[in-house]
Amino acid sequence: MQIKTFANRFAKASYGHRRSGTSGFAPYRLPPPMSRRLLQLPALAAALIVVLSLLAAGCGYESDETHVEEGEPVTLGELKYNVIFSRFLNPDDNEDSAYLEGLPKPPPGSAYFGVFFEVQNESDDPQRLADEFTITDIDHSKFEAVESESLYAFPVGGEVEGQEQIPVLDSTAQQGPIEGAAVIFELPAEALENRPLELEIPSPEGQGQVTLDL
Repeated sequence: MQIKTFANRFAKASYGHRRSGTSGFAPYRLPPPMSRRLLQLPALAAALIVVLSLLAAGCGYESDETHVEEGEPVTLGELKYNVIFSRFLNPDDNEDSAYLEGLPKPPPGSAYFGVFFEVQNESDDPQRLADEFTITDIDHSKFEAVESESLYAFPVGGEVEGQEQIPVLDSTAQQGPIEGAAVIFELPAEALENRPLELEIPSPEGQGQVTLDL
């Protein structure tokens, strides 16, 4: 009984405050019916999207499949390149030191940057991999990949067998923490200020470009 009495008092007090406007609550009332104009808005929006899609198709618009974001594959000839990860590397870190094997410590004001690839040969024949990689910043400064002796290194200029991938299955790179083959760059500190950074992949069929997630 005491509980019910307290509940009733609380309900009445709340109602009284709502009526007097002292509690910040508005008096309870049913919401007004939604106007027909508001109900028609979603249908109009959907129709507009359809019209814009048709216009784009009529103009012959096509996506640029050779310019992608990190994590998206770019197909060059029979090879599908995918940058699965990229980040700065610390020579004093146990994992990173394995990617940087054989490389001296970077000079002051610079740091090593790793781009980790997975490449799939979609043909039945061996295909030659890109023989160079370049990063370009927004000021058009270019940075070439450095040679690497690491077991995780990407085989620049090498071959991938038909229907096979890089890194090769069960290899050190494929079984590593990132599961990708590393291309190493030495970047100056100002490169961080000149983003986005674009990775260029040359090919006889044309150049691929990947915007790095940095």
